[in-house]
Amino acid sequence: MKSQKQIYCQKFIERAAMLLETTFDSLWKDDDAIPSKPWLTSHIKLDLLLLENQLPFFILEKLYNLAFSSPTKQNDGETRYPSFMELIFHYFNDYNKLNLHPRTSTISIQHFTDLLRTFHLQPSYERCSRGDETITHLNCANDLNEAGVKFEVDKQSQCLLDLKISGGRYLKIPEIKVEDWSEILFRNMVALEQCHYPDESYITDYVAILSFLIKTGKDVDLLVKRKIIVNWLGDSDAVAKLFNGLWKNITQVGFNSEYVAICRDLNAFCVHPWHSGKATLRRDYCKTPWQKVATFAAFLLLILTITQTVFSILQVVL
Repeated sequence: MKSQKQIYCQKFIERAAMLLETTFDSLWKDDDAIPSKPWLTSHIKLDLLLLENQLPFFILEKLYNLAFSSPTKQNDGETRYPSFMELIFHYFNDYNKLNLHPRTSTISIQHFTDLLRTFHLQPSYERCSRGDETITHLNCANDLNEAGVKFEVDKQSQCLLDLKISGGRYLKIPEIKVEDWSEILFRNMVALEQCHYPDESYITDYVAILSFLIKTGKDVDLLVKRKIIVNWLGDSDAVAKLFNGLWKNITQVGFNSEYVAICRDLNAFCVHPWHSGKATLRRDYCKTPWQKVATFAAFLLLILTITQTVFSILQVVL
């Protein structure tokens, strides 16, 4: 009779073998194995990225090396199988927006969720320092826009985390596609950082910034209009709810120093009397076309009244 430990080990090995088979088949079949169910491959990949489904990378790698020790023939006459790192880079290539290469990347992978996080991070030599200061306030995108902040999509950067500000008012944000499984992917990366990377929680910092910028569907509509968000959900309120929900019950240890500087510049811009007054004018008196016409008419009437008063005074004096 098998002990609980033996049963657990057997299930562990069976699951590891299934993972190896799934990733290895993708290298040769390229989704042709299930042509009638193209959605199934995406769901399998998503399932493999969930934090609760992870197996240690080094165990999978050792099992892979044992199972595929016999090489295959290459063009140069030599024979070998791709390394396990090359295999999983190929399998999860859709998420590798930075085009990291398994042979040149000096990265240490704990499991597949950790790999997903690595695909979203800037290279280690480009990452900003993280200080003790945290962000407690940042106006939403709509309020920032009314104050005069300009939102622009950064088409040059492939890294989602690469937020930039120039001139104190031009905020550049890389394009982000929001789809059905975006919440699952971000939630798992945030959970991973909460557990294992509290001092390097760059994904969590990014989620925090978006949760400040996006409060309602109007903020989403603005960012969609600026081509920053590609809304594949089709519902702006659903996107706002997604990012607001990601930031709940999060413990933050420090913050990305570059993000802190960006928020400081934006907050300083908004509290400036001229910019805050302009925002109030747009919000209270220029919200609709009719309000704009009425405000312009009132302003014109005021100018004419002042002009008439000045001419009346000049006639009396002269």
